[in-house]
This record gives sequence, structure tokens and C-alpha cells, in this order.
Amino acid sequence: MAAFPGTLPDAALDPEADPPADLAVDAEVEAEVETREATISSAQHGLRLDKALVALAGEFSRSWLQQLIDRGHVQVDGQVQTTAARKLRAGQLLRVALAPTAESQAFRPEAMPLAVVYEDAHLLVINKPAGLVVHPAPGNWSGTLLNGLLAHHAGASALPRAGIVHRLDKDTTGLMVVAKTLPAMTHLVRQIAAREVRRIYLALVQGRVPWEQATIEAPIGRDPAARLRMAVVATGKPARTDVERLAVWAGEAGDGKGSITAVRCRLHTGRTHQIRVHLAWRGHVLVGDVLYGGKPALGLGRQALHAAELAFAHPDDSSRAMVFSAALPADLAMAWARVVPA
Repeated sequence: MAAFPGTLPDAALDPEADPPADLAVDAEVEAEVETREATISSAQHGLRLDKALVALAGEFSRSWLQQLIDRGHVQVDGQVQTTAARKLRAGQLLRVALAPTAESQAFRPEAMPLAVVYEDAHLLVINKPAGLVVHPAPGNWSGTLLNGLLAHHAGASALPRAGIVHRLDKDTTGLMVVAKTLPAMTHLVRQIAAREVRRIYLALVQGRVPWEQATIEAPIGRDPAARLRMAVVATGKPARTDVERLAVWAGEAGDGKGSITAVRCRLHTGRTHQIRVHLAWRGHVLVGDVLYGGKPALGLGRQALHAAELAFAHPDDSSRAMVFSAALPADLAMAWARVVPA
């Protein structure tokens, strides 16, 4: 179903993704849709609608065919059916329009402005804005960074995930490195796995952080109580974050209530939502991080997290150190200035 190999979403899909959006396709696509039909036989009498579709279009997965039912592309005796469990009767005419799903169309080039900090024949470094999803996922099958990369350079279509080697959450801003060739991608992935890539983040968290420096080393996995969240769980993958306190704001009244702390974090691993989960686990959820219980403050309605520094060895010349920094975006910079003295 993918447009090229190696790009199907993996287990690390953004758990923040919104519920699936309307999966309707446009009229131009619909005009090219294949339609199949069959009369229900006596042997199929009483068969569920979705199972009858599997018999009619067995080369497609049952879940994909169920999407077609949900979207109104299946008819029985000329009437649209949207219930997969509906039982069929012998002699009824079953018709299905094999319209492409949004997921099947996800890996398409989409021209978009990319804030390219650096680019050569092997890689590019991007300063990602808030609101940009990195990789297609349910609810975000288009308009992602991956779509933009496919439009940015021809080689992206031959690479797994268009060369994306690490991700930032939708509303996290800052620096990302993307490979432009398979050798570069392999080299960068190995550097990340070996913890040789330096990734520094700036964040604003709720409450007064009591320690000047700390290393949070706690395994992260899916939250068993909330599918959209990650959590510190015994069965999770190892994760380590170094945290340094930079400044504390005492709140509007100056009495410490509603205080906010500015921190600098270094990632040693790259688990989904790692900084957000580790800091929330230590009692200091990010400002604006509603998913983990944070509240908007200082004008910020999104999580206050920014990938400020990125350093790695160039994949084509390991002796060449690549070091980048990105200033805080305007909304976070205004909030930051309230906490960190100039």
C-alpha cells in the first residue's frame, strides 16, 4: 500500500496523533477507482459483509476493506452499507469501490517551505516549526515533513522514511538532521544508536526544580492506562536524560506559587516523548504539555520544548564535526525571557 518500500509507519508513530480524519478522496481520484461486484451465493448466505469483501478482494487486508465500508464505498443491492458485521443473504448484489485510503496516498511529494539550516549532497539539517508532523500517522496522512522531503529532493523516494533518522513531536520545535543517501542514513543511525549524536533541548517546566543538575535514567514504554501517552514502566526501553536547572520564575505573585523553571536537557537516548515523560515523572511537567497534565502559561499553549543544539560527525567524513544551534521560536522566546534573566 505504500508508494515505495520501507516507509510504512512503525511502532514509534506519534502517540499524540489526532483521531483519524475524514478519509474521503477527491473526485479526480474517485474517477480512477476500480469497482468490483458479485452476487452472494447460497454458500455465503449469512456471511458478514467484511468477510464477503475478503472473498471478493482477497489481495487487500480485512482492515483496509473495513475502511472502505466505513467510508461508504460498499453497496448491497444498490444501498450503501456502513456496518461491517451486517449479515448477507443469498442472491444479494455486493459492490465495492476500491478507493485508495488516505494511508495509501500518504507517501506523496508535497511542496512546502522547509527551514533548511544546512544542506549538502549527503544530508540536510532542518529547523522544524511547531505544528509540523514529522512522519505520516493516523490523523496526519499528509502535510508532514516526510511529504515535504519527497518534494525537496528526488533521492528521498529511495530512502526509508525519506531519510528521517530521528523525530521531534508535532509541537516541539528545533533542529533535526535528515539523510539524503542510504550510506549517510546508515551512518547517522549508527551514530544515534551509539549515543554519539549530541542533542540539547531547552524547556520550561511547572514548579521549582530543586536540583541544579540531575540524570534521569528510567525505562519508557507505552502507558498501560492511556494509549496516547508514554510512561516510565518497568518493561520499557532504557532511557537517559541529563537535566540542568537554568533559572526559576517565582510566579505572578512572586511567592513561589505557580513557579516555572527553565531547564537544559541532553538526550542520551531517543525514546518517544522522552524529555516530556522523564520530567513529568519527576513531578515537573512541561508548560503547555496538556497530554501529560501540563497547563498553558506565559502565553504558551503548546509544550515548551525546543531542540536547540545538534552535533554529529559528518557521515561522509567522520573527522568533520557538524555543530548547529537554533534560536528559540518567537512564542517560546517571549515566555523564556520571563523566566531567564537577560
